[in-house]
Amino acid sequence: MLAVENLEVAYGDVRALDDVSLEVAEGAIVAIVGANGAGKTTLIRTIAGMLKPVRGRITLRGQPIEGLPSFKVCNLGIGQVAEGRQVFPSLTVLENLEMGAMLPRARAEQGNNLERIFAMFPRLDERKAQAAGTLSGGEQQMLAIGRCLMGKPDLVMFDEPSLGLAPAIVQTVLQTIRDLNRDGLTCVLVEQNVAVSLKLASRAYVLENGRVTLSGTGEELLADDRVRQAYLGM
Repeated sequence: MLAVENLEVAYGDVRALDDVSLEVAEGAIVAIVGANGAGKTTLIRTIAGMLKPVRGRITLRGQPIEGLPSFKVCNLGIGQVAEGRQVFPSLTVLENLEMGAMLPRARAEQGNNLERIFAMFPRLDERKAQAAGTLSGGEQQMLAIGRCLMGKPDLVMFDEPSLGLAPAIVQTVLQTIRDLNRDGLTCVLVEQNVAVSLKLASRAYVLENGRVTLSGTGEELLADDRVRQAYLGM
């Protein structure tokens, strides 16, 4: 569904991604793991059209998308739940969700999608007239996911969805990702909890200093001594 080939991204003279290649099969959960500064968020932002690569290709169902502006990438079906949630704090919950449905691909089904989001997250329905900035961290993460889903994506990239959340809320968020995938959504997961993300993932890649150093199924990487020592403390 999504292919990244020989991707290179730089900030000035600093190379953030170096010859990165990976594939995301339709209907899969693919985990991207690595230490802080490894290039995970840079990769997500480049796929989303927020950064332009120096070289390399990104294709969605065979169609080149590298260098396209982010609104065009979104309208092709790639959604992003950004690190830190990034809701519009002064807008209400409902207005935030409506912002997610502004894409041409999503406008016709805005009403049905809104009902689906409220069924998935009843707390958002209860607080739809409340300013998003007054929600708890967990509620803001629900809102960020809901806003992304309002755009009718075929693939969603989750960037650190559990960051800063209480353990009980983390389980809710991860279960939501599992359920969405079960319903057919393709997912790319960047998650600080390496063990959990590898258990969820059908395929995973390890990024170190902007390069892919390991890849395999989630189970294979969980059993790899290098991953266990570097990321699981085992």
